[in-house]
Amino acid sequence: MSDSEHPPIRDAATAEAVTTVAPALPGAGIIQQRWSDLAFVHWRVEPERVAPLLPPGTRPDVFDGSTWVGLIGFELGRSAFGPLPPVPYFGTFPETNVRLYSVDDEGRRGVVFRSLEAAKLPPVLAARAGLGLPYTWADMSIVRGGGTLTYDSRRRWPAAAGASPHPTSHLTIRPLDEKVSGDPLADFLTARWGMHVERGGTTRYWRNEHPAWPLQRAELVELDDQLVAAGGLPGVVERAPDSVLYSRGVTTRFSLPERQRVSFNRPMAIPATG
Repeated sequence: MSDSEHPPIRDAATAEAVTTVAPALPGAGIIQQRWSDLAFVHWRVEPERVAPLLPPGTRPDVFDGSTWVGLIGFELGRSAFGPLPPVPYFGTFPETNVRLYSVDDEGRRGVVFRSLEAAKLPPVLAARAGLGLPYTWADMSIVRGGGTLTYDSRRRWPAAAGASPHPTSHLTIRPLDEKVSGDPLADFLTARWGMHVERGGTTRYWRNEHPAWPLQRAELVELDDQLVAAGGLPGVVERAPDSVLYSRGVTTRFSLPERQRVSFNRPMAIPATG
């Protein structure tokens, strides 16, 4: 199925098409990063469970009757701001995030981060203060060898609420020699050209662009994760994931955020795609 053949959202708002080609940024790129050795592990989730976790003016984006929660491990590198060169040392570190899938009243598809574990404290403090993102400081590592990649994390600060104040994650995948192209679900989960971020009661939309993802199927070897539960979705990782993908990575750019015009009169509708 091509991008143009994705079924439309059946909702009052028209959603942007799911496309592997990034729309042009509305302005100059202010942040550039390299994302490498990514593990995309996803589970189906009922939209009703996810809706309360999303920012104002957004609702769960749905594929094949479900919305999705992702556990994404990777290495973030070569962070640069505006015309400046990449930040030395503090600009490269392992990261693991828990993310949800959103669409807003203007039809813009995006992701919503429930947490972003990062191995270096200064970037965590900067992202929390400057961008309003829920970054946390963690002891982390990525081990490559024997045809597998292992992502380990233990949160240091700030503590999580509940029984596990320092949630951990242990994830091992084995990339397979099977390239992924033209897969509607893979495109839905990875071709996301923005993020919805709530800050001070206002939802902002940060657009990003990068080349199409080079994707491969992957096999889940081991998983022992507390981050998804700490992000508000307990019990999800107790069953096998519904999608496991790997990418060697892309270089991405973000532009300045756009404010979300929240509609308070239109009732929330759950979109249906796929």
